[in-house]
Amino acid sequence: MCTHTPKCPAADSPDRESARTTASRPEQGWSLLCNGVFLFDDTGELLPDGHVVAPHRPFAVTA
Repeated sequence: MCTHTPKCPAADSPDRESARTTASRPEQGWSLLCNGVFLFDDTGELLPDGHVVAPHRPFAVTA
């Protein structure tokens, strides 16, 4: 899918979230990345092959 240089990381790569955004719908809470990954505001992901990556927010540190 990626047609620019340098190429974006593949959808199955650990750094897939660093791909360029091709479409964004902030009012709906999602963005489509160049590698075909849907990235949601809650940090969940939908991969092009249909697999779901659960939200992975960092834990808040409280004092």
